[in-house]
Amino acid sequence: MAGTAREGGTGEGVVHFNAVRLRVTGTGNLKMKMLSLDDEFSDDLSDLPIKEKSGIEPTMPCNFMAQRMALEIKTVNINEYFKINRIIIFSREVFTSFPE
Repeated sequence: MAGTAREGGTGEGVVHFNAVRLRVTGTGNLKMKMLSLDDEFSDDLSDLPIKEKSGIEPTMPCNFMAQRMALEIKTVNINEYFKINRIIIFSREVFTSFPE
C-alpha cells in the first residue's frame, strides 16, 4: 500500500495507481485525467456518464505509475454538473525510491 501522511509515508517512491471509485451524482459525462508531478505525464480515463440517482459507486480502471498523482475531474457541456461525495483511489507502492 502506498504511504500517506497519516501512515507516515514519505511519498518518495513510485506508486502504481490502478483504479478510482467514485460516489458521484449529477447530470452529463465526467471527464477524468490522471496527472503526474508538474503535469509531465497524463492519462485520460474513460468518460463516466452520471445521473441524479445511480445507486452504484462505479470503479474506473486505470494504469498509471508516478511518484504522486493528481486527478482532474470536469464536465465540458453547458448545464452539466456533478457532486462528489467520496473518492477512493486504489494504489500500490512499486518502488520505495528512485535509482541514483
